[in-house]
Amino acid sequence: MRTLIREDLEAARDRLESLTAPQRLAWAVEHCGDGFALTTSFGIQSSVLLHMLSRLPTGHSVPVIWVDTGYLPPETYQYSEQLIELFDVRLVVAQSSISPARMEALHGRLWETGDVVDLETYHRIRKVEPLEQAMADHGVTCWASGVRSSQTDHRRSMSWLDPIRDRLSLRPLLDWTPRDIYYYMQEHDLPQHPLFEKGYSTVGDWHSSGPDAGELSGRETRFGGLKQECGIHLPQDAVEGLMGDGI
Repeated sequence: MRTLIREDLEAARDRLESLTAPQRLAWAVEHCGDGFALTTSFGIQSSVLLHMLSRLPTGHSVPVIWVDTGYLPPETYQYSEQLIELFDVRLVVAQSSISPARMEALHGRLWETGDVVDLETYHRIRKVEPLEQAMADHGVTCWASGVRSSQTDHRRSMSWLDPIRDRLSLRPLLDWTPRDIYYYMQEHDLPQHPLFEKGYSTVGDWHSSGPDAGELSGRETRFGGLKQECGIHLPQDAVEGLMGDGI
């Protein structure tokens, strides 16, 4: 990625614009080979990209990186098992080297303080650093995720392909709407996350997720309203504060 010049990046974006979401995944598999990976949260819409990947001729060889914080709801762990078996996922579990118990003993329950700095420390320890380590271990040069432009303010500024922390990040579903997700899942008879029926339109850690309620919906229900992003999808200059000297 370090050698990619601006003209190449813009040409790739132009090409991706004309493709469907499954074709964008196929493009990445073809162009990045063993350097390509997909990330998943096993969340509300995760079955869509996993289904698309499973239908590619070499899709089952692509590593699927799952950041398991150790604080996911029981329903997410159960749903993950269902999707792993259904799509024959080549799963890579990314976890912090610091256990939840050790982190809480040293730093307390960082998500409870109401301080955005503590929440960013939590995200660095449990999400960003484990993902970066997993990608380094597997030689990932380009990774795809299911982010959509309508989800957060930051995601509205994304393109199909952007440099993120010395790698390329592909967003095959960037222009999809919640309706697109729903109809795709209906068309292909994909299983729904158990928390969807309880009013969740997005789900992450049990302590930082909630069902849509009143005027709050989508990412507004996450992180106690303190943040919209956990840092995984932010460029290097935006996460330098997160990627400090470690715990």
